[in-house]
Amino acid sequence: MYWYETEGTDRDVFVSTRVRLARNLVDYPFEPRLDQTGAKEIIEKVRAVFAAEQGYTFTDFSKVTENEKLSLVEKHLVSPEFARKNTPCAMIENDEKQVYIMVCEEDHLRIQCIRGGFDPKGAMEAALKADAAIDAKLHVAFDEELGYLTHCPTNLGTGLRISVMMFLPALTATGRIKSIQGQLSKIGLTVRGTTGEGSAAKGCLYQFSNCVTQGATEEEILNNLRQATGTIAQAERETRQQLLENNEDLLRDRVMRALGTMRSAYMMDTEELYRLYADVRMGIAMEICKNITYSQLDTLLIQCMPATLTAKSKEPLSAPQRDKLRAEQLRTSTQQFG
Repeated sequence: MYWYETEGTDRDVFVSTRVRLARNLVDYPFEPRLDQTGAKEIIEKVRAVFAAEQGYTFTDFSKVTENEKLSLVEKHLVSPEFARKNTPCAMIENDEKQVYIMVCEEDHLRIQCIRGGFDPKGAMEAALKADAAIDAKLHVAFDEELGYLTHCPTNLGTGLRISVMMFLPALTATGRIKSIQGQLSKIGLTVRGTTGEGSAAKGCLYQFSNCVTQGATEEEILNNLRQATGTIAQAERETRQQLLENNEDLLRDRVMRALGTMRSAYMMDTEELYRLYADVRMGIAMEICKNITYSQLDTLLIQCMPATLTAKSKEPLSAPQRDKLRAEQLRTSTQQFG
C-alpha cells in the first residue's frame, strides 16, 4: 500500500514522512565517472541481496516508459533526476514496508522509506533494516572520520535525510510561511516545494528536511526535525482556528465551492486541481467536509497528475485530453464524498 493510501498520524498537517539513506559501494567510482559496466555490476549485486529478502521486487528502469517514470516522481517514490537518467539504473521496492531503493542515482544507492502522516521513527526503522541487509552482504564505503562516503559532500556522515511534507494553508494565506522559511537554515533545516529542490509549493504543500548530515547522529537529526516541524504544525493549527473564528462563512463557502467544482467540472488543468485540493483538504481539517478522508483526497490528487493519468491510459494524451480525463476522474471519485 502506497503512503498516500494510508491515514497515518497527524494527517491534518503532515502529509508524509520520508527517510533516505545515501550509500555507495567500494571499488566503484561516483557519478559521472561510473561507467555502464560498473553500473550494471552494482545493479546485479544489489538485486542479488534483495532477491533473498521477502516482499521485494526489482524493476529495470530501461524497460519503464517515460510516463511510468514520471508517474513514480508524482508519487514521490523516485527523484526527478533518477527518472531522467539514460544510463543503467534500477528500482527495488517493497510496497508493504513502503521501502523504495534507487540503484545508481547520484549515489550508488538511495534507500528510501515513505510513510503517510508523521512517522519518522517507523520510516527510519524500515530504511535501516534495508540498509542492514545491504551492509551484511556488500562492502559499503565508510570512513571512520567522515562517515559514509557520498557523491555530494553535504551527505557525508550519516548519509541521512529526513523530510516531511506539510500542508500549511493557513500559514500560507497569512504570509507567515515566509518568516518561517527564513529561520530554518539557522537550525540546520531547509524547505523545498512540492516535488523537491527548485519546485514551487503547490497546493500549500511544503517539504522540510535536514540539510546537515555530518557531525550529528541519526537520533539528533530526527529530534531536531521533530521539534521544528512540531512547532510549525502548532502554528498552523492555531492560525487555522483564528481564520475559522474570524471568517467561518467565507471559508465554508470556499470549501464547498471547491468540492462542487470537483464534482461538476468538464475540464481541469493541474494548477486548478492543486488549488481545489488545498481548499477541500482545509475543509477536512476544519470538519466542513466530514465524509472525505485525507488518504482519499491525497490518492485522488496523485491519480490526477499528468503522467499518472497518461500512464494509466496507456496511450499518448494531449494537454486538453488530460484535462478532460482529470475532470472525469474527479467527477467519478467525488460522488462518494458527502
